[in-house]
Amino acid sequence: MSEPIISVSGLRGIIGSELTPEVAIRFTQAFCTQLGPGPILLSRDGRTSGPFLCDAIASAIVACGRECRYLDVVTTPTLGVEVQSQGGAGGIQVSASHNPPPYNGMKLFGPDGRIVPAEFGNRVLSSYRKAQESPHKVHWAPFDSIGRRIAIEDPHQTHLERVLATVDVQAIRKSKLRVLVDSNHGAGSILARRLLDALGCEYQIIGDQPDGRFSHPPEPIHENLAAVGSSVAQGGFAVGFCQDPDADRLAILDEHGAYIGEEYTPVLCMSRTLMLHRGPLVTNCASSSMTEYLANKHNVAFFRSKVGEANVVDCMLKHNALYGGEGSGGPIDPRVVLVRDSIVGMAQVLDLMAATGKSISQLVDSLPRFAMIKDKMTLSKDKLDASIELLRQGLQADSVSTLDGVRLDWADGWLLLRASNTEPLVRLIAEAPDLQAAKDLIQKAKTLMQDA
Repeated sequence: MSEPIISVSGLRGIIGSELTPEVAIRFTQAFCTQLGPGPILLSRDGRTSGPFLCDAIASAIVACGRECRYLDVVTTPTLGVEVQSQGGAGGIQVSASHNPPPYNGMKLFGPDGRIVPAEFGNRVLSSYRKAQESPHKVHWAPFDSIGRRIAIEDPHQTHLERVLATVDVQAIRKSKLRVLVDSNHGAGSILARRLLDALGCEYQIIGDQPDGRFSHPPEPIHENLAAVGSSVAQGGFAVGFCQDPDADRLAILDEHGAYIGEEYTPVLCMSRTLMLHRGPLVTNCASSSMTEYLANKHNVAFFRSKVGEANVVDCMLKHNALYGGEGSGGPIDPRVVLVRDSIVGMAQVLDLMAATGKSISQLVDSLPRFAMIKDKMTLSKDKLDASIELLRQGLQADSVSTLDGVRLDWADGWLLLRASNTEPLVRLIAEAPDLQAAKDLIQKAKTLMQDA
């Protein structure tokens, strides 16, 4: 049996070969050993393998002598809200996010309702590895100390109320915006429907059954959303919202059905928030410069974190941020929960449209245009340092950051290089004023590094 991919925030793998009930039980037991007192909340997205994995995980929680509160199908941010509001010791979301159908996974939440930080995740991983080496030392509760499993009747309401509290509900209702949502048979449709009902929108949801039978590849990127874009344009909708299976990411289509890019999702949400409040903004070092532009425009502090949601949240907490996010379509509003949230994204983009009277295309045109290219190249670890030095010498950046990989910045663009931890390759991201300039930057970098 192959090993699942394990990170500090959880694991994911192919069902039946990498991720089995046995793996789920052992990983859950390791998680339970690191938690304080209180119930452990459990939920899932719509994937077909979710129910049996949840049964295995719930059994492990109960066998550890803990109370398992089962939410069934909810969005990933909803679990965060519920862990926080119910005083949970932690939570597990069964989801493989945007990975293909054969995959599933486990995302770990701490008692503050956020994805666990690296230090906590490393403790879980250490406990998991020790149990692999010495399974006879794993502790399970005796018969008179076993826990229990209970079902939570309506796990969506608190999340909905928190999101609605961040927007002008009456203004959105008066705007009578027509909305198309593509939930792609994931977890997002349940709360999306309740949100749009509360906001008085006329709407259509496609893929509204959370059964994991995806209508198109689950990542909400341009090449997967052509048919949805046609539906937006032909149906006369003001906006199209596209969620990933666990609904922590949101891509947006304008009124013409054009994909505007996930980078715009947190930026549009921040734009609306900055109309009413002031405070620091945070994004990761692989996200668009648009967030920095907004911060400069509104004269607020701006900070970059390492890549990864947990790192963004760490940085937000450190700087008491007003708002954060990742360019992969993940706005993070601390008024709701410190988790990327497509429901927040939908509500606040509609709020921005209502407040300004502008269409999505007009809102996009009001922001600076950048083009971003992502690529990768094979490079052995023994050549990495020499390649980076050639890159730095050959490209002569205005500034260089080694916060996460190596990032080179110029007045009109940037390049980020990050080495894979598991493969002999590096990932390259470039942003520039236009597509050709971004492509040229990537090509120059690859040419320089190949000479190492």
